[in-house]
Amino acid sequence: MRARIERAKRLIVKVGSALVTNNGAGLDLGALQEWARQIAALRTEGREVLLVSSGAIAAGMQRLGWVARPHAMHELQAAAAVGQMGLAQAYEGAFSGYGLVCAQVLLTHEDLADRTRYLNARSTLSTLMELGVVPVINENDTVVYEEIKFGDNDTLGALVANLTEADCLIILTDQNGLYTADPRKDPAATLISEGDADDARFEAMAGGAGSGISRGGMITKVRAARRAARSGADTVIASGREPDVLLRLVRGEALGSYLKAGSSPLAARKQWLADHLQMVGTVTLDEGAARALRQGRSLLPVGVIDVQGQFERGAVVACRDAQGNELARGLINYSASETRRIARRASSEIEALLGYIDTEELIHRDNMVLA
Repeated sequence: MRARIERAKRLIVKVGSALVTNNGAGLDLGALQEWARQIAALRTEGREVLLVSSGAIAAGMQRLGWVARPHAMHELQAAAAVGQMGLAQAYEGAFSGYGLVCAQVLLTHEDLADRTRYLNARSTLSTLMELGVVPVINENDTVVYEEIKFGDNDTLGALVANLTEADCLIILTDQNGLYTADPRKDPAATLISEGDADDARFEAMAGGAGSGISRGGMITKVRAARRAARSGADTVIASGREPDVLLRLVRGEALGSYLKAGSSPLAARKQWLADHLQMVGTVTLDEGAARALRQGRSLLPVGVIDVQGQFERGAVVACRDAQGNELARGLINYSASETRRIARRASSEIEALLGYIDTEELIHRDNMVLA
């Protein structure tokens, strides 16, 4: 089963607060250096890595001299604001030592629920990866309210896996993985080495809250694995204190708990497009564009001869031939009004016509399913 990790090209690595702050003692600069070294090595193998890091609130607590995690929302937000400064600086120093540029990306769950903000976030992360930059992603704890009390960056990691169509989500924690019961309370508990992300039994096994520093606990990791599997990403839950853990995992070594998704990222995404989204518009194609789609190619604006409906960027539209037959459906990269302006025009003219360019394709083949 772990051969899929060896083939993975895009990885999401999530590190928890207990690891980032050495159980609340302050930012563990040595640990950050180690992850940067391993990510740099993965990059030399041609893999893309996005890092989702907890730790802003815990780092802020340490800087402010607070021993116990506060409950008041304004204090949590203040700790996050203080801690985020040190966290970003520490990662910048760690990655620069290996010749890598990193970028701070702060997200909330609302950013990934709103269609326009979702697409903007996806475009930003795609551009950063194209530039060879390592995105360091954290929840924007200074402005969110409900999510702070859960410390749920595990879910954020899964959402980023969905957002970027990643192959694998690696959740590094202070435990060796998922056990049949809490190993701190049950000496007979055994490590689950491999399983299916959708196995309903795992949530019962993972019951219990996190530590005073890391609030999520194992249950949020199991739920994150299930969420990541919706877009075809496998999940590994492993100890971040294991030497060379990232490098050993991508070699197929049996570390931690490997929770397998039911299908590949691309197959899952296309199934989602086919089954779960309502179409809000139609583009009619000329013969050349219709032929290109049947051959599995992307849709370019030059092949569009008519646009029906009112839709925004990121909406699902149907692609039809001149006889009205549905050829495909997919996520369109421009609004209806913009599509009308660039229809029948070459991709090289998009920026001049609209004043900006998002992508050369009207609908990318990876965001399209054939009828």
